[in-house]
Amino acid sequence: MALRWKNTLNDRDVTDEAHFLNRRQLIGGAAVGLGLASIGAGAGMAAADSLEPNSYEDITQYNNYYEFGTGKDDPARYAGALTTEPWSIQIDGMVDKPGNYALEDIMKAMTIEERIYRFRCVEAWSMVIPWNGFELADLLALAGVQSSAKYVAFETALRPDEMPGVQFPVLDWPYVEGLRLDEAMHPLTIMASGIYGKDIPNQNGAPLRLVVPWKYGFKSIKSVVRITLTDKQPPTSWNNANAREYGFYSNVNPELDHPRWSQASERLVGGGLFAKRIPTLKLNGYEEEVASLYAGMSLKETF
Repeated sequence: MALRWKNTLNDRDVTDEAHFLNRRQLIGGAAVGLGLASIGAGAGMAAADSLEPNSYEDITQYNNYYEFGTGKDDPARYAGALTTEPWSIQIDGMVDKPGNYALEDIMKAMTIEERIYRFRCVEAWSMVIPWNGFELADLLALAGVQSSAKYVAFETALRPDEMPGVQFPVLDWPYVEGLRLDEAMHPLTIMASGIYGKDIPNQNGAPLRLVVPWKYGFKSIKSVVRITLTDKQPPTSWNNANAREYGFYSNVNPELDHPRWSQASERLVGGGLFAKRIPTLKLNGYEEEVASLYAGMSLKETF
């Protein structure tokens, strides 16, 4: 059964698909509303209502996926080379049933929902995105999480012949990420396979990516090929690159600035060149749902 939260975001708040996806046609509001599990906090409505759609070119080229280049238009330009069929995910570590899980078998076993989530980049821009996917907890249940596990590690595909960006040492490849187990098992945490009811495009992390809506976007690792359950905090790419700027948790926090810029406000993609910045919400607007995960922790000291 789909879980429901406060319905403060709806289809009219979503960044217009025509300006978000390459080669996609706008799906009507009725389709967006079917089976909807909209999640958000009250302050987010005003923020989302201020969206003005970008040009088609703006948003279809506005992605971060450094394996295809560091420019915002590089992923849309080059990610078409990524082969996504066949695809499997290796699930190993502290699980009862380790192995390679074929994507088609995963999808048959999962219940696909539509979730409209805010997406906040650490670079202080944001979107509202209608993802299609399933709860990560359901995928982990297939493999059987052992009681000794405390963390979940993720790894992105590494295809030098298909990913021109990996020839540059921007990061140590392959891209890796991690969550604490309770974060991974939270019902807001999903594996996304689509946007607007269509297969997720390569530049957005095809065929399957993580989405953790209360964390900065780089935590939502793309094109996942491996998931490992472990009892030790796993390394993560941006934390390895610069621990001072990118902590393991990387929760959205307007009270904690990035060392080189403020995190107190954000620019909504779709608002044009001179778009007014809006205040950033604590935990990206999901404070009520996830703050309990960090009870007793300082989100400024443990970031």
